[in-house]
Amino acid sequence: MPLPSTRRLRGARKALLGVVGLAGFLVVWQLIPTLGLINSQYLPYVTDVAVRLSEETSDLAFWRRLGSTLAAWGIGLAVATLAAVVLGTVIGLVPFLRRATHTMVEFLRPIPSVALIPLAVLMFGIQRQAALVIIIYASFWQVFVQVIYGVADIDAVARDTARSFGLTRRERLSHLVMPTALPYVMTGLRLAAAVALILAITAEMVIGNPGLGRMIELSRSAGDSVGLYAFVVVTGLLGLLVNIVFRFIERRSLSWHQSVRGEEVL
Repeated sequence: MPLPSTRRLRGARKALLGVVGLAGFLVVWQLIPTLGLINSQYLPYVTDVAVRLSEETSDLAFWRRLGSTLAAWGIGLAVATLAAVVLGTVIGLVPFLRRATHTMVEFLRPIPSVALIPLAVLMFGIQRQAALVIIIYASFWQVFVQVIYGVADIDAVARDTARSFGLTRRERLSHLVMPTALPYVMTGLRLAAAVALILAITAEMVIGNPGLGRMIELSRSAGDSVGLYAFVVVTGLLGLLVNIVFRFIERRSLSWHQSVRGEEVL
């Protein structure tokens, strides 16, 4: 296992490479309109976008709309995760239910979530509930499928040993099923968090709920390219933050697992 100083050095090097890569991207962005490769009307200067970002972040309305997007994202992700873990565990533990629902799952899972937007609007109108339908539907499958795989991955010898020792169903669930399925659940949750954010913004753009997606659509319709790019950058930063947070949660909750311990050794 590497020494703490070695891990810190490796982490600092990765962070430095990330900063260098980002700086290079921003320089290239600035040079493209400066050299006239793309008209600044379609690709504004990065400095103009930065100024606009500064102006927007000083406006309370911006933070309210950002909060609206995060609220829809958080509610949808929480409901989808809870439903997926419960249903996935029950179905995964019962072979008959697994076989009976396989065709239905394979039919429903590939349906594009955006295709359900007209149905959601028909049911709930232009309200947050319509966006939540889309977010929950898309996020649910990310976690549900992983839970099914996780429950199915229980070692047969460990299962037979638990039975031979007379462990109750609750004890097998807490000491055998959940530890085996947890790495799969965390992977599904990380994927679902990103998908939920994408669908939250997409739903706001299409349905018209207040939030980042609505701000992007209004900037596009008004021909405000600087504002459009500024809000797109915000969504990118938000997605990066969500991924970092859930990666941190995953590593903390799975610090005992060989996948995380193996990453620390490398």
